[in-house]
Amino acid sequence: MALDSVTKEIQASAAAEVARIQQAQAAEIKAINDQTEAQIADMKQKQDKRVAEAKETLARQERTSAELESKKLVLSKKKEILAEAFESALAQLEAMPADKKLAYYKAMVASAKNIIPEPKAVMSEKDNFSAADLGVTSVEKDARISAGLILQSADGKFEVDMQYRVLLQNIWDSNLKQLSDILFG
Repeated sequence: MALDSVTKEIQASAAAEVARIQQAQAAEIKAINDQTEAQIADMKQKQDKRVAEAKETLARQERTSAELESKKLVLSKKKEILAEAFESALAQLEAMPADKKLAYYKAMVASAKNIIPEPKAVMSEKDNFSAADLGVTSVEKDARISAGLILQSADGKFEVDMQYRVLLQNIWDSNLKQLSDILFG
């Protein structure tokens, strides 16, 4: 019996030691699992933050790109409207009645005489004004001129370009800001 009791005591001691080791291992496994889960949660949180930032950046870039494209379309349309307004104004100048056109041409000649005392006029083939009508020494026709005059000195050294397109373009360029404000507010 004594052997039996010693065997039981050894078995009980071994069982207690096994239980203690298992408990220690379970605690260590739990600590490792807890630490791993914490690291996974931290990594997931960081990754979620990066994904959210990337989404926000992409959305901001898309908005900016869309706004820029929208502005380009609006500016293109404004430019088109301005070009149409320019061409319309030029067409109205070119199509004015002969009596008004003659009055304007005489005013052009008078203002140019400060620079060229005895000018000759180069004008559109469509205009039928004589040198006497305009108050110039001679008149030449040029197919490249649609309306207005080019006044030249007799020796050709001086020239004043008073074609309607040139005059309108100069006025247009110097007043583009005001024109844009008037048309587009």
